[in-house]
Amino acid sequence: MAAIRSDDPTRPTAVLRQRADFLKAASAQRKGMPGFLLQARKRREGEPVAPDLIRVGFTCSKKLGNAVARNRAKRRLREIARQVLPKAGRPGWDYVLVGRPEATATRDFAAMLAEFETVLTIIHDLPISPPRPRKPKGSKRK
Repeated sequence: MAAIRSDDPTRPTAVLRQRADFLKAASAQRKGMPGFLLQARKRREGEPVAPDLIRVGFTCSKKLGNAVARNRAKRRLREIARQVLPKAGRPGWDYVLVGRPEATATRDFAAMLAEFETVLTIIHDLPISPPRPRKPKGSKRK
């Protein structure tokens, strides 16, 4: 697992790579902000991950645009995570930042930093809720 550069060695940060980890975060808590959506979950005891590790993932769908636009949005999300998570993230938590069309790549960077710090305090204060049920495969919205 790759680490995000951090100035604080007491709070190691790693990047989510496995689809199952993204799905677990998607079924947990979420909070939308103008520049991105944050999905977060507190890991359970007994998971095969170091309990002091902060993990983060990034996703940008094709709704954001072509590969250049998606990569730009992900670079911005990675940078806000690098700057904020070592200070405001909690060990034992997984976070997924989801890019928003027309917002993540163009929103003021300082505003996104402030939003991320704010949303982390909100997410951490929410009661831990049971995972939301997933839609069965093959089901379509009507």
